[in-house]
Amino acid sequence: MKKFFIGFAFVSLLIAGVLSYFASGDPDGLDKTVEDTGIAEHAQEHPFSGSTFADYALGGDDKFTGLAGVLGVVVVLGLSFGLFWVLRKKSDAR
Repeated sequence: MKKFFIGFAFVSLLIAGVLSYFASGDPDGLDKTVEDTGIAEHAQEHPFSGSTFADYALGGDDKFTGLAGVLGVVVVLGLSFGLFWVLRKKSDAR
């Protein structure tokens, strides 16, 4: 089971760090529909639009898309494993 999680983490980091550079810059289906129907005219910026990881980049620079993805994976995996560890400790105490 441990090998599975290590493999999963490796593949996740590989996808985030390398394959993210090959993602299409064209809008996806939802974005295209929003643009075509005029809904986008009423859209507002969200509070985190100027944050470090906004728009799948690091500091707004597209050259760091892979790094932003890797950091995102590390944060999510870290939080997940931390949560699982805490929950496991609580269930062991019962």
